[in-house]
Amino acid sequence: MSRIAVRFARVEPRRRVRDLVLGLLSDLPRKNCWSIAEWAGQATPDGMQHLLGRARWDAGDLDRRLARLVRHHFPQLLAPVGIGPDSAATLVITMGDNPERLDSEASFAALRGVSPIEHSSGRERCWRLNRGGDRQANSALHRIVHARLRFDPCTRDYYERRLKEGKTRREIVRCLKRYAAREVFHLVRSV
Repeated sequence: MSRIAVRFARVEPRRRVRDLVLGLLSDLPRKNCWSIAEWAGQATPDGMQHLLGRARWDAGDLDRRLARLVRHHFPQLLAPVGIGPDSAATLVITMGDNPERLDSEASFAALRGVSPIEHSSGRERCWRLNRGGDRQANSALHRIVHARLRFDPCTRDYYERRLKEGKTRREIVRCLKRYAAREVFHLVRSV
């Protein structure tokens, strides 16, 4: 917290930031300004809303700090193509919130909402992605897959090969998300 506190000259914003960060890290079922303000013992969420809405934030500085933290603690996550500091941090945060639930790559994929679920009609077998799980982690995997589709020749070759096999774009992206989740699981579990 001391790294964050130095960014604010006055005591009140420091306390609000501390309460906001601790509230976000807590086990509250809903994490919004109202529930965090109640959790912190404040009558209204006005102070936190003011902090988030009107305070000046240097997004570039925050991105640099986040990249530095990820490089320091999880450098292996930044090695594969398509995984940037923001996606890596999102996946690590989700994993850190639920370490007891992550005993296999299947549970890791289910927590991120990329485990396959069968939805067959009887004539043909089809699979779709699990709509449950952490939506932010699923979004991070989505960004990883689309970055790989754009910049990684191996992923583009895989995409073209699966298109020729008759798969739809949605099915291919589902398979790529599951592959990315498997890769991230093994990279993080090796720590």
